Amino acid sequence: MTEKWKLEKREAGPLHQQIYDFVKGKIRSGEWPVGMRIPSQRELAAALAVNRSTVVHALGELAADGLVESAVGRGTVVANSTWNLLAGTRQPDWGRYVSSGAYRPNLSLIRRINEAEPDPSLIRLGTGELSPELLPSTRIAELLAGSVSGPLSLGYPEPKGSYPLREALSSYLQRKGISASPSSILIVSGALQGLQLISLGLLRPGSVILAENPTYLNSVHVFQSAGMELRTVPMDGDGIRPDAVGRLMRQHGASLLYTNPTYRNPTGGVMTLKRRESLMQACGEARLPVVEDDAYGDLWLDEPPPSPLKSLDSQGLVLHMGSMSKSLGPGLRIGWIAGPEPVIERLADIKMQTDYGSSTLSQHAVAEWLATGCHEEHLSFLRGKLRERRGIALEALEASFSDLADWTMPRGGFYIWLRLRKPLDMRRLFETALQAGVLLNPGSIYDREDRQHLRLSYSFASLSQLREGLAVLSSLIRSLTAP
Repeated sequence: MTEKWKLEKREAGPLHQQIYDFVKGKIRSGEWPVGMRIPSQRELAAALAVNRSTVVHALGELAADGLVESAVGRGTVVANSTWNLLAGTRQPDWGRYVSSGAYRPNLSLIRRINEAEPDPSLIRLGTGELSPELLPSTRIAELLAGSVSGPLSLGYPEPKGSYPLREALSSYLQRKGISASPSSILIVSGALQGLQLISLGLLRPGSVILAENPTYLNSVHVFQSAGMELRTVPMDGDGIRPDAVGRLMRQHGASLLYTNPTYRNPTGGVMTLKRRESLMQACGEARLPVVEDDAYGDLWLDEPPPSPLKSLDSQGLVLHMGSMSKSLGPGLRIGWIAGPEPVIERLADIKMQTDYGSSTLSQHAVAEWLATGCHEEHLSFLRGKLRERRGIALEALEASFSDLADWTMPRGGFYIWLRLRKPLDMRRLFETALQAGVLLNPGSIYDREDRQHLRLSYSFASLSQLREGLAVLSSLIRSLTAP
């Protein structure tokens, strides 16, 4: 229950009556429709800072009046008879509409994480974004305030996005070895929208997508909601095994390969240059298109990573996706796709049909940011801070987890892929840690069968929180695995 609502404990009548009126008001307004599960007794008591017995009293009266009822396996829900009692009419069965939507709901653990993240009291050990103190908010505000003189338009952008931004990105990609003219670049509202456009504009329902495992794609339902099927590609320490690509494509009729070869989410792994070259050769022979997600490519900590797949592409196989979310700010919602012009034009047409273009303010800010050289300076600062955080996290792991888990030092990105030596009920560990004030990303989010991994992030929590959170987590795991 994320809504802030306070009881008037002195003047507004008995507390149970206030809770009764609050719930009844939600039902009357239609915010809580028939069949919706209302917050549990524990959740209501915690949110309203009252004894659980007070909540029980209020819910009892609501049930007696026919407004709520108990449902097996669901807890307390808004009763079917509610609108007959309140308004003398019947409310649409919004529950049926919600369950009929084509887009698949988030995993329940993902929803729990999304609901918990706004709580400032939690230590967020799994959050895949930069701490606010690492974001250049002041300098971006100065750009938007006009400290530089680039023209700003508040009208609709071109279908492919702001030309100055695409021009700046063309130069930025050239430094990575990628030849992409502004006409072959599409601005999207983050890499996630890029995946949505690819699924809508290039693939048919029922298409098979080859992907690494574990993979970020299992934590979102972009392709699955469009009726696509994910198939796992065999891997080893160097990355995807090229010898399996052609066989799996023929076996399953695969339409494309999705890969996150550099500081992969969630494992932090890096595909070697030799393996990248072999993979491009295998995909070329199979004529299998590749979607390369390079969201973390700029975040190397010790030495630059191997060249992107797109820089090795001589056949127009690769759609290269990048984003400013991991280095500049997730709230800007600026990403891009670089690929063959006919593909970019098709995706641009789909984008114009869905949102008429990404924010012109954000596009202007990022264009100025790249054109004025701010980005390289910021990346240098960011790498130093992330190296420091990685060091603190590794020290804390060595102190608290040396007999509990195994890990490798990440060479870039945000994540340490922690492997527990004893399998655990990941949902139980998640809930236990949350009660102790620590928010986790279990490995089961990325591979549903996983009972031994945690994706630990050193990018968001403060240095003191990293130490404290990992110490708390170690104690919880010991208690859960004790004989």
